[in-house]
Amino acid sequence: MDARLLVSLSGIGPRTLHRCADLAAELDRRKVPLSLLFTPQLAGTEAVTEWVRTRVRTGDSLLLHGFDHRVAPAHRAHFGRKAEFAALPAHEARLRLIAAQSAFERAGLVADGFAPPRWLASRGTLDAVRAQGFRLCADANAVHVLDARRVLRARVHDFANQPHRTETLRCFALVLASARAARRGGLVRLGVDAADLTRPGLRQALLDAVDVALENRAFGSTYQSLTASPRGATRTSDPSGARLVNKP
Repeated sequence: MDARLLVSLSGIGPRTLHRCADLAAELDRRKVPLSLLFTPQLAGTEAVTEWVRTRVRTGDSLLLHGFDHRVAPAHRAHFGRKAEFAALPAHEARLRLIAAQSAFERAGLVADGFAPPRWLASRGTLDAVRAQGFRLCADANAVHVLDARRVLRARVHDFANQPHRTETLRCFALVLASARAARRGGLVRLGVDAADLTRPGLRQALLDAVDVALENRAFGSTYQSLTASPRGATRTSDPSGARLVNKP
């Protein structure tokens, strides 16, 4: 079974926009769409929001990526304030989601998927995301397709989750993980923060990870594509990722 390659980009803002556009152009040449993890409160300028709108019109997908990472939750755990939804109860998560959805609407954006900062979502957050009408929630270890109550288990691979001893080791680990996941089939989830694109080695490692996944018969897709199952097929999951299994 061919793998689906999902590449997500976070940290989109005025200072990183040119690097985001450069990465998007590289992926366009490879026919790999982006899944944009966007925080409207951190957009900064209309140019950033317009770039996101344009990318969505041309085939990228959009996921809400929190409300405002700079504001510490009342129930902040040891994860830190950047993990905005890691430890929230349902009622507080719901309030932040409502505020974020309102900001999206004011910016002329619509998202039916949610990816929490640092990929960490509490159980209360998952309940609140479902109650707010989102169709999916992507966390560090799985993609929850909420309307179908399916869980597609696949770990996201990014530089934040790689060893920090040396940059070379981090790059090697990302490419190796991408190759392994693609060979197994299912989901290949690669994530990058725009701040990482300032380092040429990390940027190249991400592109290498994309290329090795494509070489192993993965095809570029988006998170939103997971909300629809092909007719005649059902989904099961295993430790290596979500696989499509044909019904008899």
